[in-house]
Amino acid sequence: MSIFTRKPLSTLLAEASDSGEHTLKKTLGTWGLISLGIGAIIGAGLFSITGMAAADYAGPSIVISFIIAALGCALAGLCYAEFASMIPVAGSAYTYSYATMGEFVAWIIGWDLVLEYAVGAATVASSWSGYLDKFLQSVGINFPPELLMTPFDSMTLANGDVVTGLINLPAVFIVTIMSLVLIRGTQESSFVNAIIVVMKVVIVLIFIVVGFQYIRPENHVPFIPENTGKFGEFGFSGIIRAAAVVFFAYIGFDAVSTAAQETKNPKKSMPLGILGSLLICTVLYILFAFVMTGVANYEAYGADPTNKLAPVAIAISNMGDLGPDGVVHAAYPWLNTSIVVAILLGYASVILVLLLGQSRVFYSMSKDGLVPKIFSSIHPKFQTPHKSNLFFLLFVSIFAAFVPGRVVGEMTSIGTLFAFILVCAGVLVLRKSMPDAPRAFRVPLVPLIPILGILVCFFMMAFLPLDTWMRLILWMIVGLDVYLFYGLKNSHLTSHQPGIINNANKFVGISGLVLSIALIIVAVAHHQVSEVNPSTGQINDAGLYYFSMAFGIIHLLLYIFKTMKGYGTKTV
Repeated sequence: MSIFTRKPLSTLLAEASDSGEHTLKKTLGTWGLISLGIGAIIGAGLFSITGMAAADYAGPSIVISFIIAALGCALAGLCYAEFASMIPVAGSAYTYSYATMGEFVAWIIGWDLVLEYAVGAATVASSWSGYLDKFLQSVGINFPPELLMTPFDSMTLANGDVVTGLINLPAVFIVTIMSLVLIRGTQESSFVNAIIVVMKVVIVLIFIVVGFQYIRPENHVPFIPENTGKFGEFGFSGIIRAAAVVFFAYIGFDAVSTAAQETKNPKKSMPLGILGSLLICTVLYILFAFVMTGVANYEAYGADPTNKLAPVAIAISNMGDLGPDGVVHAAYPWLNTSIVVAILLGYASVILVLLLGQSRVFYSMSKDGLVPKIFSSIHPKFQTPHKSNLFFLLFVSIFAAFVPGRVVGEMTSIGTLFAFILVCAGVLVLRKSMPDAPRAFRVPLVPLIPILGILVCFFMMAFLPLDTWMRLILWMIVGLDVYLFYGLKNSHLTSHQPGIINNANKFVGISGLVLSIALIIVAVAHHQVSEVNPSTGQINDAGLYYFSMAFGIIHLLLYIFKTMKGYGTKTV
């Protein structure tokens, strides 16, 4: 009689072995999984977030940030590998948490994964739009800048006019196309992804080899820019904040685990797919970041909002010799266009894998009754959760169209780090609760590795901006609302337990109280340190502050009522 009731491992394994018209089709092997991982990892961080993080937080020391982020990923990756080989079911960290820490924790992580996958796909779609603009300019087409930016973005034209965005239309287009490909089938999606992955790796290698010839040592001096006096802007705190931001780029190996139920031999292939894709991409990331900050000064990557998420184009334009006029003349102008085309295709594969992961997590949650049945509805011909794909087509498109890339990128990072912390904790719990359960892969040096994974991930979370923490807390409070008023009442595992509503009112109520108080405190702290916008005279993020305060106070009263109701009513 508890919202912490765990889903039996035998039930999960039975779901994994199901077959038939209304189940997911098993089509993937080891190399298919590695390809899926590389497809998600190479792209998001390498081709978009890297430039922004270097310009705003770390400078050339973004290389160190990638190493720190890789360390956290390696520790979490080992934990993911053990879970994926033991519980080969769609749903990733959600499913693992359900088996080890119970339904309530599983709900929290499942809700959090929306930030990781759906919002992550929106981030990449925003950057895809920037690169599409670069490509169109190279062939003489000027896309209206208002349709390349969200309403919260603006840019200054060459004539001095300031243009404010309306909608990021290309981002909506690519999300729509990738969602339709996913509906067609996982095997077909994997084949398309594999072709794009090969192209991406080749392009990355070309960029590194060519770029090394044009590294200017002065661009790496100082390698760690001095802190501006503001926490998180360069210096040591900037390196850690950048690590937390680019951590978002590593969610590819996590997305691999969501495809466990569509893998032919998951106990063997899952660990190889997760760790193999992570290792390959980490090496490429470090080399790429070193070249990127060497060919152009890091400040160049933050000068133009429309280019901020398209740093590769800036880097390539600086791969050449200085002319008498002091301007760099690109040595390989053809490379810019060809790489931009490859990046556009590469980004498409990232969006594909993230949307795949999101639909599979909600597929598992729907099978458990925690979200509506529409999310586990399987197409009779394609054997894919087509209705779920259509729902997230709309959800992700709205985020990509109207929310700035920096905001959605940092939301994805904090969601990813939180998910990794719970997975590392899950390994510790599982070793105590099910020490004899069969595992094809075991994390070495337990409890050291999981504890280090928790500490490294939380350390990076602590360095993210306060407004990112506000959005995470807001999102998690909404998740508690949905669980309390829908998920709990429809759960196949707990809804019929006597006294479960009272139990939920106690624990969910207390959790809601803590989060509501935390939201109010973080909102006040952020408001105190926010800068004034010189053009409007208003404090930046004032709207977020007032909304968070009102939201927090309303939910504080709601969860006080729920907690009192839980403790004041006798259990039936």
